[in-house]
Amino acid sequence: MFSAILRPGAELRLLEERHAPALFSRVEREREYLRQWMPWVDVTRTEEDILAFIRRMLDTFASNQGFSAGIWADGSIAGVITLHKIDWVNRKGEIGYWLGREFQGRGIMTDAARALTDHAIVELQLNRVEILCATGNAKSRAIPKRLGFTLEGVLREAQFLNERYDDLELYSMLRGGYRR
Repeated sequence: MFSAILRPGAELRLLEERHAPALFSRVEREREYLRQWMPWVDVTRTEEDILAFIRRMLDTFASNQGFSAGIWADGSIAGVITLHKIDWVNRKGEIGYWLGREFQGRGIMTDAARALTDHAIVELQLNRVEILCATGNAKSRAIPKRLGFTLEGVLREAQFLNERYDDLELYSMLRGGYRR
């Protein structure tokens, strides 16, 4: 099972079915904030929806196509980070993430994205890791920038959310440019 200590009091753990109540509670507390940026929020209405997501991600993990890890901070689930869309032929994958507001501004998500990037490149030997961020989401865009990812461009109107299309910035880290 995947896990990583980020720093004292903060860690990543593979999401399991038993985490569904706590994760749903976190989503409920952050619903209005998250729905600004995350298309899945409005269709995630019940704890059963979270449980179904966790089960899908465990199947993804079992088939070696990626996984979702809970981000724990101060003993609580603070958010989620996912390595998904793994393309083994081209040795690439995509990282997505979200973090509750009370945990932001402490470097936790930067540490989590660093740990997942390291896992993808070093352990899984992927050649390319991508992160997509809405152009209006400055906090999310700051993560790949801090980690030395390269901005490759803007995908115009690539995400339909809240009755509008948003542009997404595409960042990448290549194995050849990665420094632990």
